[in-house]
Amino acid sequence: MDLVTVVVVPAHDEQDRIGTCLEALAAQTVALSAFETILVADCCRDQTEQVARETAGRLGLSLTILQGPGEGSGPARWLGMDAAAERLRSLGLPRGLIATTDADSEPAPDWLERQLAHLERGADVIAGAIELAAEAAELPTAVLDRRRRDAEARMAEIAAVDPGAAHHHFAGASLGVNAEVYRRVGGIASARALEDEAFAGALARHAIPILRPADVRVITAARTDGRAARGLSVDLAVSTWLVRRRYAADEFDLDELRDRADRPSVTVVIPARECATTVAGVIETTVGPAYDAGLVDQVVVVDAASADGTADRAAAAGATVMQQDALETELGPARGKGDAMWRALAATGGEIVCFLDADTANPDPRHLLGLLGPLLTEPEIALVKGSFARPFDVGGRALADQGGRVTELMARPLLNLHFPLLAGFTQPLAGEFAARRRLLERLPFPVGYGIEIALLIDALRELGLDALAECRLGSRQNRHQPLRALGEMAFAVLGAVERRLDGPRSASGGQFLRPWEDGRIVRIPVDERPPLRSTSEVVVHEA
Repeated sequence: MDLVTVVVVPAHDEQDRIGTCLEALAAQTVALSAFETILVADCCRDQTEQVARETAGRLGLSLTILQGPGEGSGPARWLGMDAAAERLRSLGLPRGLIATTDADSEPAPDWLERQLAHLERGADVIAGAIELAAEAAELPTAVLDRRRRDAEARMAEIAAVDPGAAHHHFAGASLGVNAEVYRRVGGIASARALEDEAFAGALARHAIPILRPADVRVITAARTDGRAARGLSVDLAVSTWLVRRRYAADEFDLDELRDRADRPSVTVVIPARECATTVAGVIETTVGPAYDAGLVDQVVVVDAASADGTADRAAAAGATVMQQDALETELGPARGKGDAMWRALAATGGEIVCFLDADTANPDPRHLLGLLGPLLTEPEIALVKGSFARPFDVGGRALADQGGRVTELMARPLLNLHFPLLAGFTQPLAGEFAARRRLLERLPFPVGYGIEIALLIDALRELGLDALAECRLGSRQNRHQPLRALGEMAFAVLGAVERRLDGPRSASGGQFLRPWEDGRIVRIPVDERPPLRSTSEVVVHEA
């Protein structure tokens, strides 16, 4: 049989799975002479290429290996599919089939045969059904239930426009397109991830229908540690995290936590600026019971030279008060909240460090127990974020879920866009969190309001999603900032996230223009203090 198909497989560090994928291709019911395989080795650091060559040689597969750019699954798949289109063009096969799957997928034995049959009957694009491998049974039941509900909703959307569709899938794990149509729509997108969704959009713009038959099938890995920045593995990872690593403060009992034989030392740090009316309540009500019971070893208020008596009230409530500018004096005055936290970390010694806000108007012991509980009961957890119901008080009337405006308008959209593994966190900017010192000392600290989101992103990179947790702490009411002040806070958040992205950086240096003040430019602190553990001489990293 003459060549009629080119199969494209992007792969990044898939030495343990690529052999199984190629074995499935070699077992196709069409002749081996009917197709060639292009493996795009996307900056592999393991033995993916060697395993692929050995497997192809043993099974008689025609295999070409291209070197991918190392920029994600999209650019790798784009490179391979463009090469496949050119190969088919050179052979005079405008309706030759470009088929693509993933290195962690196993196409059914008739995968190519059924696609070629649909192509012969006039289909231009064939999306195969995706089945999860047997390992899916190890996922939490709630994860599988959520996936089933999502699939039903997606199927309803597809059926509304394509009643003949047998399934809802359109994924790189099983796509087929004839070469002429591929070129006509401009090829697949070279986006870092979700290139298949972008391709579906291109097909829609050209009014090219997608066939979703039941007889084109692949089995794909149900893993949560996939190589793509987005897609199935990320969805499964976040869904699993939502089940495993979300807690409620009511789950933790003070006496049980205190009586644990392996309990580490705990320091509570409360950064404060002009919080005289609330700081004592936080110390006495939120921290007091745990301190009196011996669960907390040290309570420190780091004051920003407050003029309203914050320091005196904190001391009277029993806290050790440190002035932020008196810590690490060789660095000059503290640059912001994050700088104060970094200096406090250096000046204290608890194995677990818990940061609490000083401006909470409704303090509750659960705020502390919920942050410490997961760390004290789960040794693999290294950081716990607090989450709250955040009402917005307007003239004495509480509007439910209307607080946390920077979180909803800046932080969570940024995480969904750039760090989707963190999209499950309800309040990534929560100033109330606890972490193991050994983690905190390995991370840089933005000096300003970018501190919370930066620590979350860096902790993810350092230890992975399963080491992070979130605990529901009830409701809290703290003071609300004017909208224009929130804009400057959002700028600091954006600057911290941008620093953690690949690619060019802004040259703003923290400059923020206030048009309502005739174009006055102010500097928003976006510098970062280096990890404490990695430096012998402490210096500031300028933006």
